[in-house]
Amino acid sequence: MNGEDTRDTGGTTGQAEHTAHTADRSYEDLVAEAVAAPTEGWDFSWFEGRATEERPSWGYARLMGEKLAGVDAALDLHTGGGEVLDLAPSLPRLTAATEGWPPNVAKASRRLAPRGVVVVASPDDAPLPFADATFDLVTARHPVRADFPEIARVLRPGGSYFAQHVGPSSVFEVVEYFLGPQPEEVRRGRDPQKEAGQARAAGLEIVDLRAERLRIEFHDVGAVVHFLRKVVWMVPGFTAEAYEPQLRALHERIGKEGPFVAHSSRHLIEARKPEARSSH
Repeated sequence: MNGEDTRDTGGTTGQAEHTAHTADRSYEDLVAEAVAAPTEGWDFSWFEGRATEERPSWGYARLMGEKLAGVDAALDLHTGGGEVLDLAPSLPRLTAATEGWPPNVAKASRRLAPRGVVVVASPDDAPLPFADATFDLVTARHPVRADFPEIARVLRPGGSYFAQHVGPSSVFEVVEYFLGPQPEEVRRGRDPQKEAGQARAAGLEIVDLRAERLRIEFHDVGAVVHFLRKVVWMVPGFTAEAYEPQLRALHERIGKEGPFVAHSSRHLIEARKPEARSSH
């Protein structure tokens, strides 16, 4: 299971055993356990055995690690708790990361400081707190938004933006279960072709653009509760108390029909800042 802004785990190890175990647990026990679970960072190991998500075929973390190994200065945007950046086998001489949520800033700092990474607290909608042409590579995994003019500004000529974004209508089966049908303009948000156009408008050249839709299974109601507590923008203001009738109905549905199935939407985007033109 990985988050909507969120990190890959996936797999089905132990799923049958867990499903049999949770089938005998009460709604109250499952929800209480989910509400008590910590939500900081982008560690999704809590979902092991409780929810699964197919992984994109391209393997973002591996590709990111390969690109980081070949540059001198890199910036990871919206780093969460630093979990994905920390997967890289080697990091550039200068590596920085930004994060907007204070609990994640503290967690990322603890995780990444031993590797020499500077973690900067920066609101998601603020200009990047770095000078022009500072980085060879800017990375992001599930950024809240991609500010392409700012990304282009901090990239050196010849540098690249390499990221995995959440795509349109991602996990909308969950969103619409709780909020009802969403407007078409909301469903079409985060379109990869539109984002590619925004990158081009900022002066970047698209090197790679791939999209996939991937199956998610929630095997108990607690997994849905924890997901919505962690990925807070999916159902704004979500609490187990506020949505108790829908959650109880979902608990009964899973018990009778099996996992609650949804689909995530992901796209890989790589954009390059052109080399500086000679004045001669």
